[in-house]
Amino acid sequence: MFVVNLLLILFSIICSIFLVRWFLHRTALIYAVRKWVEWAGDRVHVHQHFKVPELIDSTQQQNLFYRRVSLYLSSLPSLEDSDFTNLFNGKNPNDIVLSVDDNQAIQDVFLGARVSWLNQVERDRGNQIVRRSFVLRIKKKDKRRILKPYLQHIHAVSDDIEQRGTELKIHNHCDARWKSVPFNHPANFDALVLDPDLKAKIRHDLETFLKSKQYYHKLGRVWKRSYLLYGPSGTGKSSFIAATANLLNYDVYYVNLSQVADEADLNSLLLQTTSKSVIVVEDLDRYVSERSNARITSSGLLNFMDGLLNSQDERIFIFTMNNKDGIGIDPALLRPGRIDMHIHFPMCDFVSFKNLANNYLGVKEHKLFPQVEEIFQSGAKMSAAEISELMLVNRSSPSRALKSVISALQSNSKSGVKVATRLSDSSASSPAPPSIAEEGGGAAWKETMPKEFRKLYGLLRLKSSKRPGSFDQDECER
Repeated sequence: MFVVNLLLILFSIICSIFLVRWFLHRTALIYAVRKWVEWAGDRVHVHQHFKVPELIDSTQQQNLFYRRVSLYLSSLPSLEDSDFTNLFNGKNPNDIVLSVDDNQAIQDVFLGARVSWLNQVERDRGNQIVRRSFVLRIKKKDKRRILKPYLQHIHAVSDDIEQRGTELKIHNHCDARWKSVPFNHPANFDALVLDPDLKAKIRHDLETFLKSKQYYHKLGRVWKRSYLLYGPSGTGKSSFIAATANLLNYDVYYVNLSQVADEADLNSLLLQTTSKSVIVVEDLDRYVSERSNARITSSGLLNFMDGLLNSQDERIFIFTMNNKDGIGIDPALLRPGRIDMHIHFPMCDFVSFKNLANNYLGVKEHKLFPQVEEIFQSGAKMSAAEISELMLVNRSSPSRALKSVISALQSNSKSGVKVATRLSDSSASSPAPPSIAEEGGGAAWKETMPKEFRKLYGLLRLKSSKRPGSFDQDECER
């Protein structure tokens, strides 16, 4: 009987514990109890704090480990379970990205030890952000056991996140500080309007660069590559930059030299850039040609391109010019070592035109192609951007699109080239008529000649009928 009563008491206790646990799990009480236990445990342990600032104070250079910690914390399950967090759109429309809020604390567990991170944000009296940093809080008794492997774990996880493809960003500067927005440009190498052999060579060069870290270090060189893009506006230089960033999965830093106060600001911007980035300086020739009003010397630009401050690994530098042979351009800026590859972006030719027609209209051959080729051979010039825009607005009708391109090419062609071409064609096809034809059957002969030739012929006859020096300017213009 005693045993039976004991079993009943144990059963009642077990049922009570189960009901209490079930009740606590169904309410917020268990959360409050857990928080109280953690608070009590923190009061009986000594903690150490480790700060990870966003910028290195002495140089204002970006702390690369800060970015790694940010990526790591954004991936923690505890961020989803926290009382408050930020939600942002990811690279894809259906992606949701979690982000730590200002002064928010995040819990983490590693090798059985509990640690916490604080996203510390300091502001001035005007509520402007002065300094950002992550502060790691760890029990002193756990520091020797877990600190080093924990930091290595953060490196490994952040690397994995980056390799899986984080959102690319484009950075612009204001007051010597970078501001960033998502970079979603769809450009790719397959759609670039470049000579196929040249495009394949550039792509191979970029892909080889990605695998060359040990080779560069063996040579004692910084692991970076520099390209000069030169050619008229609208020939595809900006698309090339976007395609390069997408191919390498690198962020873009856009340096506007006209907005840089002095060489110190330029160096500060350089130090704040990260690895795995494309650093772009556009219209370098325009800036160099205005050097008399510039606040950055030639030596400052040279130091920016390959000085000691430019020692961050895994970066691509791209400089653009309209004319690299312009007056006032220092040849030292373009020498090998500073610029590794010069890439010319010419005006559109017939081969590029066919590439555009295939991309924009889905047309590989068309009855109007010979006419377009003839116009290009006559010296007509248009940029790829101008032609692609005409194809874009007329994409519903390839024939109408090609006719609009032909019309634009004809209007852009130099009149002197067209006149010379027609004159040479006429002289080759028919000999000069005899003088009797000019008087008798001249009208019929004139009608068979091009308009420009008839006009020129009339002017010559008018001039020959007058005395020297009495040429009528009104008649010439008419």
